[in-house]
Amino acid sequence: MRWSDPIRAGLAALALLVLAACGDLPQPFRGNPGGQAGLLAAPPAYRLAIPRPAGAMLTDRQADGFAEALSTALLANEVPASATDPLPLDWRLTVETRIEGNAVVPRYTLTDPDGQRQGSADGARVSSREWSAPSADLLARVARDAAPRVADLLLRAEAARKGMDPAALAVAGPPRIYVPMVRGAPGDGNMALTARLREALTQQGLVVQESAQGARFAVTGQVDVVNQPATRTQRIEILWTVSRQDGEDLGRVLQLNEVPHGVLERFWGDVAFAAANEAAGGVRTVVSNAGGFPTQPGEAPRPSGPQAGQGLAMPQNPGTLPTPQPQAAE
Repeated sequence: MRWSDPIRAGLAALALLVLAACGDLPQPFRGNPGGQAGLLAAPPAYRLAIPRPAGAMLTDRQADGFAEALSTALLANEVPASATDPLPLDWRLTVETRIEGNAVVPRYTLTDPDGQRQGSADGARVSSREWSAPSADLLARVARDAAPRVADLLLRAEAARKGMDPAALAVAGPPRIYVPMVRGAPGDGNMALTARLREALTQQGLVVQESAQGARFAVTGQVDVVNQPATRTQRIEILWTVSRQDGEDLGRVLQLNEVPHGVLERFWGDVAFAAANEAAGGVRTVVSNAGGFPTQPGEAPRPSGPQAGQGLAMPQNPGTLPTPQPQAAE
C-alpha cells in the first residue's frame, strides 16, 4: 500500500517526555525486616496506592482525608504509599468498614498488581459516634493504628512471593514490561494497537508480559479522538505512559495526527502497525534512560529512537485502503 506525505503540519509527531526521578527511592523495612526476613534478598521495590475508600462510610471529602492520613502514616513506617488511583504495577490498599454494636471496625485489604487478594487485617474499633463526623485528628489516629498492620501484610505477601520465586529479584537480562490493553480507540483500535505494540517492543529487545507479575516496567496506551467538523477530520491523540515498579511515572510518548472523519471507525490495520512501531522506539528510550537494559561488554548500542518514516500516517485518498481483516483475539 502506498502512503503519501502528511497533508497537514504536525502529522506523525512524536513527543518524548522523560521525567527524571528526584532523590532516592524509599527503603521499606530496612533495619526492621521482620521474622521472615530470610526470604527477602532486598527491600521490596513497589508503591502502595490508596484510592478513595468508597466503602468506609465517609463522605468523599472525609474519605480523601483518610486516604491521605493513611499515606502519611505508611510513609512514616517506611512503606512507599500514595493516596491515588493505582498505576499498572502498583499494589492497592482497599479500606472498608463494618458496624459491630456501637463501634465501627475498619478492614484493610491488600491486592497485588494483578488484582489478586494478598490478605486483610482489621483495625482497632472506633466509636460509631466519632466515626459519623470524624475529625482530622481521629482519622490520623486510626491511620497510625493501621500502618503497622498494613506493613506486616505487605511483608508477609512479599516474602511468600519471593519464597515461591527466588529469581523474582534478579534484574539481569532484558527488562520485563507489562502491556495492558489500550483504551479509548474506536473500532478495533484498542486490540490492534495493543497487539502491534507488544510485537514491536519484543523486537526492541524487551520481554513483554500480559500480566504485572515480575514486570519492572509498564506502558499504558490511551487514545482520544477529537472531531473537527470544519475540516471533516478527526484528530487522533495516542498517549503512551511508561511507569516503573515503584509507581514512578518515567516518561510519555505522544502521537498526534488528523485523519478523514470515520476512516478508523472499524479497522486500524497498517495504521496501528505504524503507530506502534514508532511508539516502541520511544518506550525503549524511556526504559533505557531509567537503567532498564543491562550493559554488556563490547555490545554495540542499538538504535533507541524511531526510524524515519514511521508513525501514525494516512493515505491521501482513503479509498486506497486495503479491505480490512478482523484482528484475531489475543
